[in-house]
Amino acid sequence: MVNFSLEGKVALVTGAAYGIGFAMAQALAEAGAKIAFNCRTQANMDKALEAYKALGIEAKGYICDCTDEAGVKAMVEDISATLGPVDILVNNAGIIKRIPMHEMAAEEFRQVVDIDLIAPYICAKAVLPGMMEKRAGKIINVCSMMSELGRETVSAYAAAKGGLKMLTRNIASEYGQYNIQCNGIGPGYIATPQTAPLREPQADGSRHPFDSFIVAKTPAERWGTPEDLMGPIVFLASSASDFVNGHVLYVDGGILAYIGKQPK
Repeated sequence: MVNFSLEGKVALVTGAAYGIGFAMAQALAEAGAKIAFNCRTQANMDKALEAYKALGIEAKGYICDCTDEAGVKAMVEDISATLGPVDILVNNAGIIKRIPMHEMAAEEFRQVVDIDLIAPYICAKAVLPGMMEKRAGKIINVCSMMSELGRETVSAYAAAKGGLKMLTRNIASEYGQYNIQCNGIGPGYIATPQTAPLREPQADGSRHPFDSFIVAKTPAERWGTPEDLMGPIVFLASSASDFVNGHVLYVDGGILAYIGKQPK
């Protein structure tokens, strides 16, 4: 019998105050895990705790910047003391800045890389000693189709997510001997409040051009939903994936496999 249960496990999901991080934390909780999460503002924390409570989830929240190594270390130590050692880390926190590369300041580039690549390194570093001691652990990095593809205006994001894919493979290579699995999950274009403006009908009732573009490029002919990530994240967090390591599971409706329709 394949075991997808997470009963007794402790999961830290970064940036899980809303959006896909919240949905993944919900899925882990429904599979039995105890949930800890972080965000950077009290306002988002208050809203998140209410949302978790409404679902019957007793999540423990931390105001913490994942680029702050000392702050992350303190957060992980507190989780270990109050909930138990972290069994599952989901590196979800991230940002994107859509700026043409020739117009992007180096500091803006660094900010994206700091949050999307260096922060997952910091968080993984914080939980690895405990996982090594137990000889068990799951680290799941939220990658992106931009881990594989380039696109205009996202040079920093693509560089960071490409680096995150390779960090995933290296953690798997270096710590597989401790029965630690590190995999990535690569969402496609997901319908969330953050992407809602890209899906709103135009004044004449036609589809937004970007909405049309994504649907045409996706064999499933739709945007993904946060719920589409729930099954994959539980799989990667559970013992069902104990011999899956260094893999990026793309949940993209088939975009990466598809060249697109021939123009009429």
